[in-house]
This record gives sequence, C-alpha cells and structure tokens, in this order.
Amino acid sequence: MTGRRIHYEDAFEDFLRTQGIPYVAVDDDKQTIFGKASIKSFDFVVYSHEGPNLIVDIKGRKFPDVATAGAKRSTRAWENWITRQDLDGLTRWQDIFGSDFQVVLVFAYWLQGKVNTSPFDDVYFYNNSYYAFMAMPLSAYVSFAQPRSEKWQTIAVPSRIFADNAVDIRRMLNVL
Repeated sequence: MTGRRIHYEDAFEDFLRTQGIPYVAVDDDKQTIFGKASIKSFDFVVYSHEGPNLIVDIKGRKFPDVATAGAKRSTRAWENWITRQDLDGLTRWQDIFGSDFQVVLVFAYWLQGKVNTSPFDDVYFYNNSYYAFMAMPLSAYVSFAQPRSEKWQTIAVPSRIFADNAVDIRRMLNVL
C-alpha cells in the first residue's frame, strides 16, 4: 500500500488489494501540471475486467449511527459534498483519459454506529473500523448536484437522491 495516512483511502486500497482488483494508487504529493494549468489529482486508476476502467476520487465521510434519533442523523447521513475544484479537475481528467475510462466519486463512509443498523448491504472491515464504499459516476453526480455553499465553493446531491442512486462499488466492479 502507499502509506497515504488518510484512513479512508487506505481502507479503499486494502479493499481493492484483497479483492484482487488491479489498480494504481496516485501519489497526492506529486502535483500534475499540463501546460501552465495545474489539475487537482484523483486517488486511483482501477482496471475493470468488464466495462470502462475507473478514475476514482475518494471522498471520506463519517456516517452517523442511524439508530440514534435527532437532528444530527438527518444532517450527516449520506453527506456527499465536493468542491468545484474537484469537479473541474475530474472533468479535465475525464477528457484526458477519454471514453475507455469513467470518472467515479467513491464516498468512503466510516460507520459510526453498529453495522447491523446501517443502511448498507455490504461493509468492509479495515483497521478495527467499518466502511461502506458508495460510488456514483461523475456525470450522474453532476446531473443531480446543487450548490451547497457559495463561500466554500461546494456542491452536493440531496441526501435522498444520493442514497437512491449511488451504488456499492462492488456492484460497479462486478465483485458482489
């Protein structure tokens, strides 16, 4: 593994490795520059046996204990915001890699409650924590996204729409 020090990315990389899925981890410390423009990096190139290869950007988020009632549950469950810089960079990468690749956002949810109370069919155990890897192609994400914060230049898909349309990465990689 690359020793990223970001547990969400480490957990996803461990998942890929244990499933025998070929991938290349991108070193975040190396900034890629095309001409005079700098492009925000992504996290993994994942090679598919069927369908397009994936350009994956991991977005780590805590997923609250859904068994706990209260306002916290509704404001943090299915959190999926990205920055406009993420969107711009990933759109450029899609253009660079072309139609043999598909840019995918993978929200690595770190489960804060009991696994059996979570809404996820499959979870992954890594380093004494449970994660759910929910994926959405960038093109679908953009079609549902709305502005979240003008100040922070973020966008997000409404939680219910995201929950209904994101898929477990296992399904996208055909490793169910």
